[in-house]
Amino acid sequence: MSSVSNVENLPPHVIRQVWKEVTELAREPPEGIKVYLNEDDITDVQATIEGPEGTPYAGGIFRMKLVLGKDFPASPPKAYFLTKIFHPNVSSSGEICVNVLKKDWKAELGIRHVLLTVKCLLIHPNPESALNEEAGRLLLEAYEDYAAHAKLLTEIHALPANAAPTNAGPAADGPSAKKHAADKDKKLAAKKKTDKKRALKRL
Repeated sequence: MSSVSNVENLPPHVIRQVWKEVTELAREPPEGIKVYLNEDDITDVQATIEGPEGTPYAGGIFRMKLVLGKDFPASPPKAYFLTKIFHPNVSSSGEICVNVLKKDWKAELGIRHVLLTVKCLLIHPNPESALNEEAGRLLLEAYEDYAAHAKLLTEIHALPANAAPTNAGPAADGPSAKKHAADKDKKLAAKKKTDKKRALKRL
């Protein structure tokens, strides 16, 4: 997965076009997709895709990136999932294989079309062009096993809770907060009782 910026290699009009589209996508993203601006390198387009309902990926948030090469938009971008996913068209390194990024690419398609195509791939995997052979085989021969494996990896790697900051405190009305409040009340009651005994002794 290349992390080399191609900004310097792109013509100014392409940079303007990419910046305009990415800015618009960040402001008004397609449903279930969020796009994040990288002002330092617009050839590195990052996004998250919500796992579609009715699929083994439902409930997950999948981070992905598009890498625009020096020949973009004449050549298609490369697409990668950064979140681990079990899918026929995604390799172990996260590379995404879909026709629109290969033989069906047209310069006028743009970044929005690519993101929507990747989201559709989560709903309709294509075992014919599998990069993950095991996932492709299970999809065709034992769908329930495929779905269970995909769901398990979604729960381990893609659930939003997994992305929460580790130093986040307990919720104000969560069970640990309620226990803490109850313990505090008990300590307060015990202190009052002790203070009352001391006051009686003085009399």
